[in-house]
Amino acid sequence: MADEQENNILRKIIHIDMDAFYASVEQRDFPEFRGKALAVGGSPDGRGVVATCSYEARKFGVRSAMSSRKALHLCPHLIFTRPRFDVYKEVSAHIRSIFSRYTDIIEPLSLDEAYLDVTEDKQNIGSAIDIAKKIKQEIKDELQLTASAGVSTSKFIAKIASDFQKPDGLTFIGPSKIVSFIESLAIEKFFGVGKVTAAKMKRLGIFTGADLKLWEERDLIKQFGKSGRFFYQIVRGIDDRAVRPDRISKSVGAEDTFENDLDEIEILNTELQKLADRVSKRLESKDFKGKTITLKVKFADFSQITRSTTLDFYTHNFDTILENASSLLQNVDRQEKRIRLLGISVSHFLHEKHVNDLPGHQLVLFP
Repeated sequence: MADEQENNILRKIIHIDMDAFYASVEQRDFPEFRGKALAVGGSPDGRGVVATCSYEARKFGVRSAMSSRKALHLCPHLIFTRPRFDVYKEVSAHIRSIFSRYTDIIEPLSLDEAYLDVTEDKQNIGSAIDIAKKIKQEIKDELQLTASAGVSTSKFIAKIASDFQKPDGLTFIGPSKIVSFIESLAIEKFFGVGKVTAAKMKRLGIFTGADLKLWEERDLIKQFGKSGRFFYQIVRGIDDRAVRPDRISKSVGAEDTFENDLDEIEILNTELQKLADRVSKRLESKDFKGKTITLKVKFADFSQITRSTTLDFYTHNFDTILENASSLLQNVDRQEKRIRLLGISVSHFLHEKHVNDLPGHQLVLFP
């Protein structure tokens, strides 16, 4: 255990998180959006969900994954715009090129964030804080966007630190501050603690890291399963997870929210064709083949189901994906409910070797 803690202290980890990424790109490219409450995704008629929003909208309580209807209720003057994924991908590639000036040990985490291990940086700068400052400044100079950075000796602390002074923040949590930092941390801030887990912890009297630290490992495992062991270690500053540049995508998919709720099977199958085509092309572009096809259905009442089938072979073929997705839809008991969203994803890839060892993964735009 002492060796693990020593290794953590020797490491220099940066977590970079772009500030309101999609919305910031839109405000950069379209002056009429600057300084305005802006939502990317969703629609002014209340349909769909917000992908992300500007900080001006967040002041009113608008958040990512919120329904357009609720967002409009909170912020009636909210402006909606469609996402431009090709542009975001191009920007993300540029950001990745900035990262690679300093290190090749880069782990994309989601659409707009990544871990960097700069224990040994390419430019021999030595200071992770100085590297983070340089990366932030280069993103600002070259892309007219801001990023927030967290710097520490572990992924867990660096990720939390990056959220502390948003937007355009930089927070360093050094080795001597880690224990007190974790103990004072609200339980909702812990990686892996969502709303349900946080509510359960509070019922058990766990409100801060200090409260969590009082629990024995066996009792945490009894209450929270395998996550209990992670909580026990992380609250003691034990996190030797490496920054993994070879992170593997676990699924590739596409989904659409419809302007009008649908119930005619012919129209639904037409929408499935569009989705299957997008998924097939994305798989081919990545040279991925998968054998599990999953259909996502969201109804007009916002209830949601998923249905999956696993093939005996790997594929990225359009016809195969469409045929199986259509079959899954035919077997969905719709109970006369109209459908507002369909999605198709493919997983269980041919290249997967250690995928079960990885945390949950979103489709990455940092190539």
